[in-house]
This record gives sequence, structure tokens and C-alpha cells, in this order.
Amino acid sequence: MAEDGRTRVPWRATALTIFPEMFPGPLGHSLAGRALAEGVWNLDAVDIRSFATDRHRSVDDAPFGGGAGMVMRPDVVAAAIRSVGEPGPLIYLTPRGRLLDQATVRDLAAGPGATILCGRFEGVDQRVLEAFGAVEISLGDFVLSGGEPAALVLLDAVVRLLPGVVGKEESLTEESFEWGLLEYPHYTRPQTWEGRAVPEVLLSGHHERIRDWRKRQAEEVTRQRRPDLWDRYVAATRKL
Repeated sequence: MAEDGRTRVPWRATALTIFPEMFPGPLGHSLAGRALAEGVWNLDAVDIRSFATDRHRSVDDAPFGGGAGMVMRPDVVAAAIRSVGEPGPLIYLTPRGRLLDQATVRDLAAGPGATILCGRFEGVDQRVLEAFGAVEISLGDFVLSGGEPAALVLLDAVVRLLPGVVGKEESLTEESFEWGLLEYPHYTRPQTWEGRAVPEVLLSGHHERIRDWRKRQAEEVTRQRRPDLWDRYVAATRKL
């Protein structure tokens, strides 16, 4: 139930895959699993093989022009896509896509849902991607055995931003990437562990000093580890 008394429509996720048994997987546990059980979001795993038309339930064929591997057929994939409807954008997870960032995650969480196409083999026929206007997204410069693990990561990132999933909303605003910086370091008990002490400022109770220290730490770790993010942060700060 939303704060205004109206029933909240669950965020709808659909995974198109040849391995539907991989879902919900880890998304059935912890915060995402609880939210799934409570109906904050829905997850359907659609078996692409069920749309194959031959007795072998084939979803792939040899690539035109030759080369290693197989390619997922456009007719079979298209039939699977059409069975879903339009619960938000169609996302195809591929190393050649644009890099996933927190801004994209926020946009997806603000929408009605998403359909995620999990590729296998050498990928999906380009024609079906163009026909359905698929948004190509990458998790990074590496290759997985298929789109399913990437889909789980993407969904976890989105679901935790849905209203009511994470208990304290301020914990979301202080995370890495929310302000263009990596997150500052964290400390808890014991106060001294194997000769290593917690920074004194965190024990001071002076909230303004603590905020300043955390900001400086976030800036420094970003400058050292992610110069690309640091350059964007500096540029954005200068515009303010």
C-alpha cells in the first residue's frame, strides 16, 4: 500500500532465458527475496525454448558468413518477446552495450518494470534487437557464459531502490555512485582490532566533522581508484 492509501502496482521483471530455473536464484533471498514475497516486485522467467517450432526445441543456428559458435534465432526470440507485453524497456545484456551505471538503475526503478533478454552462445540475431528497440547494456569489460548472471545483478541493483525494500532511505543516498563518488570507508566494533584503531573523528560525536571527513575520504578514494569518475565529479562541481 502506498503512502497515499492507493495500492502500489508491483514492479514487474521478466527474464527471457533458456535456463528459467536460474531465477529467482539469489534474488529469492535477503532484501530482494523478502520484497518478492511481499509483492513489492514480481519476477517471471520465460523459457525461450518453449517458442521453438522444431521437435528439438532449437533456439540457435549457425551464423551467416561463417565463424565459430551459434546465434540465437530471431523468429524464436521474437515470439518469446511478444508473449510478454510491454512492462518497461527490453534490455539485452551484452559486453558491447553501454556500461550500466547508477543513473540507469534509478531510471529503471522509477518505471513499471523491465524485460531482460538473456543471450547465450555467440549472441542474438541483430535483426530482432533492432526490431524491438532493445537497449543494450553491459556490466563491464568482461565476458560471461550467458546473460542470466548479468540479469541477476541488474535486478538486484534495481529492486533495492524500490520503495520499502531498504529500511533506511538515507543509507541509499550515501552509497557509491549516488553523488558521483565512491563510498567512504566504514568502521564498527571493536574500537581497536589487531592494533588498528577506528579514526578518532568517528568517535567525536561531532556530526558536521564526521560528514566532512567522510566526504574527504570519498573524494580521495575516488581520485585514487577511479580517475574517470573523479574527472566527472570535478567538472560537475565546477559548474555549481
